[in-house]
Amino acid sequence: MAFVVTEPCKGCKYTDCVVVCPMECFYEGGDMLYIDPVECIDCGACELECPVNAIYRDSDVPEKWQAYIALNAERVKTSPLIKEKKEPLARSM
Repeated sequence: MAFVVTEPCKGCKYTDCVVVCPMECFYEGGDMLYIDPVECIDCGACELECPVNAIYRDSDVPEKWQAYIALNAERVKTSPLIKEKKEPLARSM
Protein backbone atom coordinates (compact mmCIF):
# COMPACT_ATOMS: atom_id res chain seq x y z
CA MET A 1 0.00 0.00 0.00
CA ALA A 2 0.99 3.61 -0.50
CA PHE A 3 -0.38 7.10 -0.27
CA VAL A 4 -1.51 9.12 -3.29
CA VAL A 5 -1.70 12.86 -3.97
CA THR A 6 -5.02 13.77 -5.60
CA GLU A 7 -6.92 16.65 -7.25
CA PRO A 8 -7.01 19.13 -4.31
CA CYS A 9 -3.21 19.54 -4.58
CA LYS A 10 -3.48 20.73 -8.16
CA GLY A 11 -2.73 24.43 -8.34
CA CYS A 12 -1.64 24.89 -4.73
CA LYS A 13 1.29 22.51 -4.15
CA TYR A 14 1.65 22.89 -0.39
CA THR A 15 4.79 21.13 0.80
CA ASP A 16 3.98 20.61 4.49
CA CYS A 17 3.73 16.89 3.66
CA VAL A 18 7.21 16.77 2.15
CA VAL A 19 9.05 17.72 5.33
CA VAL A 20 7.39 15.03 7.47
CA CYS A 21 8.00 12.17 5.02
CA PRO A 22 10.66 9.85 6.49
CA MET A 23 11.37 8.24 3.12
CA GLU A 24 11.71 11.28 0.86
CA CYS A 25 9.21 9.90 -1.64
CA PHE A 26 7.63 13.16 -2.87
CA TYR A 27 8.21 14.45 -6.38
CA GLU A 28 7.40 17.91 -7.71
CA GLY A 29 5.37 18.44 -10.85
CA GLY A 30 4.52 21.78 -12.41
CA ASP A 31 1.26 22.26 -10.54
CA MET A 32 1.14 19.50 -7.92
CA LEU A 33 3.15 16.92 -5.97
CA TYR A 34 3.32 13.15 -6.45
CA ILE A 35 4.20 10.24 -4.16
CA ASP A 36 6.32 7.31 -5.33
CA PRO A 37 4.25 4.22 -4.48
CA VAL A 38 7.38 2.03 -4.38
CA GLU A 39 9.25 4.24 -1.91
CA CYS A 40 6.22 5.06 0.29
CA ILE A 41 6.17 3.01 3.50
CA ASP A 42 2.50 3.80 4.24
CA CYS A 43 3.26 5.65 7.49
CA GLY A 44 0.51 8.26 7.00
CA ALA A 45 2.52 11.24 8.28
CA CYS A 46 1.93 13.18 5.07
CA GLU A 47 -1.83 12.69 5.09
CA LEU A 48 -2.15 14.49 8.43
CA GLU A 49 -0.07 17.47 7.27
CA CYS A 50 -1.89 18.23 4.01
CA PRO A 51 -3.86 21.48 4.50
CA VAL A 52 -6.16 20.75 1.51
CA ASN A 53 -6.84 17.05 2.24
CA ALA A 54 -5.33 15.91 -1.04
CA ILE A 55 -3.51 12.81 0.25
CA TYR A 56 -5.22 9.44 0.62
CA ARG A 57 -4.18 5.84 1.20
CA ASP A 58 -4.42 4.23 -2.25
CA SER A 59 -7.26 1.99 -1.08
CA ASP A 60 -9.22 5.04 0.16
CA VAL A 61 -8.92 7.36 -2.85
CA PRO A 62 -12.42 8.63 -3.75
CA GLU A 63 -13.86 7.16 -6.93
CA LYS A 64 -13.71 10.49 -8.78
CA TRP A 65 -9.91 10.65 -8.22
CA GLN A 66 -8.96 7.01 -8.89
CA ALA A 67 -6.92 8.04 -11.94
CA TYR A 68 -4.47 9.80 -9.59
CA ILE A 69 -3.20 6.41 -8.37
CA ALA A 70 -1.68 5.66 -11.77
CA LEU A 71 -0.80 9.33 -12.36
CA ASN A 72 1.37 9.45 -9.22
CA ALA A 73 3.18 6.25 -10.21
CA GLU A 74 3.80 7.58 -13.71
CA ARG A 75 4.80 11.17 -12.90
CA VAL A 76 7.40 10.25 -10.25
CA LYS A 77 9.44 8.75 -13.07
CA THR A 78 9.92 12.13 -14.76
CA SER A 79 9.57 14.65 -11.90
CA PRO A 80 12.34 15.83 -9.58
CA LEU A 81 12.54 14.70 -5.97
CA ILE A 82 11.50 17.39 -3.48
CA LYS A 83 12.94 17.31 0.05
CA GLU A 84 12.34 20.80 1.43
CA LYS A 85 9.39 23.04 2.11
CA LYS A 86 8.65 25.66 -0.55
CA GLU A 87 6.13 28.44 -0.89
CA PRO A 88 2.82 27.11 -2.25
CA LEU A 89 1.50 28.26 -5.61
CA ALA A 90 -1.05 31.06 -5.65
CA ARG A 91 -4.41 29.35 -5.72
CA SER A 92 -7.37 30.79 -7.58
CA MET A 93 -10.62 30.08 -5.83
